[in-house]
Amino acid sequence: MLRFETINELMLKVTCTGHDVLFTKAGSFIAGESAGGKNYRFEKVLFGPQNSLGQAVLGSLVRRVTGENLPLMKVNLGGDSITYYADYGQHVVVYHLNAGETISVESENILAFTQDCDYSVRFIGVGVLSQKGLATSTLTARGKDAYVAVLSDGNPIVLSNVTSRSTISVDPDAVVCWIGNGPCDPQVTADVSWKTFIGQASGESYQFEWHQNLPVTVIVQPSERRGGIKIGMD
Repeated sequence: MLRFETINELMLKVTCTGHDVLFTKAGSFIAGESAGGKNYRFEKVLFGPQNSLGQAVLGSLVRRVTGENLPLMKVNLGGDSITYYADYGQHVVVYHLNAGETISVESENILAFTQDCDYSVRFIGVGVLSQKGLATSTLTARGKDAYVAVLSDGNPIVLSNVTSRSTISVDPDAVVCWIGNGPCDPQVTADVSWKTFIGQASGESYQFEWHQNLPVTVIVQPSERRGGIKIGMD
């Protein structure tokens, strides 16, 4: 059994009881300790974390086509141990998924997840509007022991309309991930007018929106990805 927790907001601590398997971003291991000899080892994931070879190969092809390629390593934990993971000083956010709950996240923001998560890539068709791709990675919990650790460029905020049923609106380039019962894909709203074409846009011409009938939790980082379409006229 695995348990995730954050240390100093910048590191992931994974406590293993017994034997288990962990998937992490390749090269993210920074330290570990175990009783007696070292009882964990690392191996590169050639195609993907799916259970069958066919699914793994197909998943690898989809990720390469969509730009959601995720360099993973598999950590085989052979007994009680504590290991630590980080990625260039980025903030780490841990989420414990309920059974059937899905987190949609950019592949670059994934630090680690347990083998109780089903990993896949799903097309969302909104990438023409921002630096986010046309697809997003999804992790769905099979049981009660599913953990995911995501990375944020800076200390993030968490927005939720699960109880309030309010409308959440965010900049797509600042979204780290969103969590709900199912994919919970957002609507895309665009505010493009004649001013946009003469270089007088506000700089916030499009947003992701989740309305009150779509309960979701959204994690947003205080930094925007560079890129996206810039419309203007000289």
